[in-house]
Order: sequence, then C-alpha cells, then structure tokens
Amino acid sequence: MDISLPLLIVSIFLGFLLGIISGLTPGIHVNNFALILLALSSLFLELGFTPFYIAVIILSNSITQTFIDIIPSVFLGAPEADTALAVMPGHALLMEGRGGEAVRLSALGCAGAVVVSLLLAFPLGIFFLNACGALNDYIGWILVFIVILMIATENGEVVEGQGSLVHLKFKMYAVVLFFISGMLGIFAFDNADKMSPLVKFGEPSILLPLLSGLFGASMLVLSLMTKSEIPPQQKICMFVLPQKKIIRGIMTGSAAGSFVAWLPGVSSAVGTIIARLLVREEKDADSSKEFLVSMSGANTANAIFSLIALYTIQKGRSGAMVAIKELIDVSREFSVIIIFLIVIILVSVVSYFTTIYLGDRIAGFLSKINYSRLCAGVLVLLFVMVLAFTGGFGLMVFLASIPTGMIATFAKIRKTHAMGVILLPVIMYFL
Repeated sequence: MDISLPLLIVSIFLGFLLGIISGLTPGIHVNNFALILLALSSLFLELGFTPFYIAVIILSNSITQTFIDIIPSVFLGAPEADTALAVMPGHALLMEGRGGEAVRLSALGCAGAVVVSLLLAFPLGIFFLNACGALNDYIGWILVFIVILMIATENGEVVEGQGSLVHLKFKMYAVVLFFISGMLGIFAFDNADKMSPLVKFGEPSILLPLLSGLFGASMLVLSLMTKSEIPPQQKICMFVLPQKKIIRGIMTGSAAGSFVAWLPGVSSAVGTIIARLLVREEKDADSSKEFLVSMSGANTANAIFSLIALYTIQKGRSGAMVAIKELIDVSREFSVIIIFLIVIILVSVVSYFTTIYLGDRIAGFLSKINYSRLCAGVLVLLFVMVLAFTGGFGLMVFLASIPTGMIATFAKIRKTHAMGVILLPVIMYFL
C-alpha cells in the first residue's frame, strides 16, 4: 500500500485538532462525531483525502477525545457516557483546589492504557477471536452479574455506632436507585423517536439529556443548594499517588476496556463500571484517584481494542470503528493495522501533553471566577444544549434525571448505581 507521508501527517494532525474540539464540547460523543466525519467523507475526497486518510482522521479524533473529554467532566460537570462516573471524584479534587490533578491522573490512565493495550493486543486478540461467540451468548447474564457485584459491594457511609447490618440499608438504597434510573432509561430509549431537535447535528442521542441530568446537572444543583465556592486552584498541580495504585489503576482500566470492546451493544460506559468494581474501595482519597486512572484507561483501551476487534472479527463495536469499516477493509492488509497502531501511539503522546496543558490553564482560569455563577451558567448551557439537540422530549427527560441523580448524594451511596439508566435497558434487550 502506497502511503504519502505528508498526507498521513496532515490527516493525523487534522484528526487531533477535531478531537480537541469534540472533546472540549459538552454533548458531542466520540461515536456521533465519527459518523459525522463519515458523512463528510465526500468533502474530504474532494480535498484529496482517500478513504484510508479519512479513516486515519477518524481514528486520530477518537483517540484524542478519550484524553480530552475528561476536562468538561471535571470542570463543568458535563459528562459523556464514558466519563459520567468521573464527575464525582473529579469534582471532589476540584473543590480541593486540585482540578488540574484530576486531569493529570486521567491523562496518565489514558497513556498507560495505550502501552498496556499495545502489549496485550496480539494475545488478547487471539483469545477473544476464539471466545467471542461464547461471550455473545451470555451478554445479558454477564451484565446481571456486574449489577449484582455493584450492589453487593455497596456499604454506604461508615459512621461510628452504626449496627452491623446497616450496610443492608445502603444496599437497598442502591437497588432503588438502580431501578429508578433504569426505568427512566427504558422510558427514554423506548420513546427516543419523540426527540425533535431544534439544531440538527448528527443523530440526536437520548444519552445527552439522561447523563447530563443524572451526573452533571444534579451535581451543579447540589453545589448551588449548598452555596459551594470553588477554592483557588493550583496553577500546576502534580498528583500524589503510590506507584502500586497507578499501575493497578492502569491494569484494571485496560482490562475492563478491552473486555467490553468485544461485546455487541455494550458501550465503553460499561467498561467504566467494571473499572469501578475492580478498583479496591478504600475510605481515602487515593481510591478516587485510582478510579480516575482506571476509568480513563478503560475508555482508551476500549477505543484501541475496538480496532483490534474490527481487524480480527470484522465487527465494528463503536461508532468510530463502524465509520472506518465503511471506508476501508482493515483486515485485507496487515500493514494497515500496523500503521493505525503507529498513529495511535503518535496521537496519544501529543494528546497526553495537550490534556495536561489545557487542564492547568483551565484550572488557573477558574480561580478567578465566581463558582456559583459558573454552576448557574453551565446549568443554563446544559438546558440550552438539551433543548437544541433533543427538543422538548429531551428536555423533559433531562429535568426528570436531575432529582434521580441527587438520590445517591442524599442516600450516601455511590453514584455508580445510577448507571442503571444504561445497564437495565441493555439487560432487558439481551434477556
């Protein structure tokens, strides 16, 4: 295959720039953006980009966004499905003046997952090539097992003097939150055709109002209710986390992301849930930091192993891989997958330093503004975005999601259980 090095570099750089834009913009999911780029392929062809280079643009965009999209999740409380669970530990660090630290931990998790994924690409590719069929038959039950683990490991808030059975109360709260959020998800997905966006930008996603309300707006409303004020942010915030926990976070995240990449109908959001379960829950700040590393690693590993799955079983498990499959046959030439892996390495290196640079600058900027006004402003932004991209029905779902997302805080349980909004509909579909 003849490769033009200058055109390849331009394609990588263009995908990288688009990844920064899509990563920093709340409400734009990497899969949706990839399909938009696919729709614009005729324009790229006119500019001299062949399908191979368009695929490179999409791949570069998807990898870059897994690094960058932590920034709006931490600083604005505006998550995507893949970063929804990062809002709480990221927000906690933000309120301690270490928002930049949260971004650095996330960038480290992404970069570490790239290394681990590339090392495990061949052996895991062979393993899942043989085991994929069996896994597909039991997806529903695998997810049920994950939910049972989520609830079984919920022990709530530890308070001196509580009885030995108090953990059962918190487990019951977890069950309630899981099913309330799950029923909300089922209702939203079943009626997604009622969305009437005022602004057409790709396919409207019902996840925008659901996750923005459950994990973003609910947190912002609580901040306004408690009159929280953001403390001065350290301009350059180095993280402190034992090397053992860093390595464990990267390994667990990579394992979770690689696993879900082979399952049809299961997004990387499920990978972050598995990562949460794999991180040892301890009552200290290091546990939250380790989870940030693990969660980010899961998203990046999922993006990489989705490419490996496309090569080995010819199945697109993400929007980005579906778009690439429409453009080229990656299984035809082994050299193509090698080039793609080199692209991932180059983009990851640049994205790592870019994420840290942007995180430090935004943290410094936040030190100079009123946090209550910022919360109110972001709430208005989310309101407008939901109305513009999903219409009146989406706005109704958004407003219903906000109090649902607040249940975890008042019940003093993990917000992970609100991911029932995705898990329950998927379980119902496969069972």
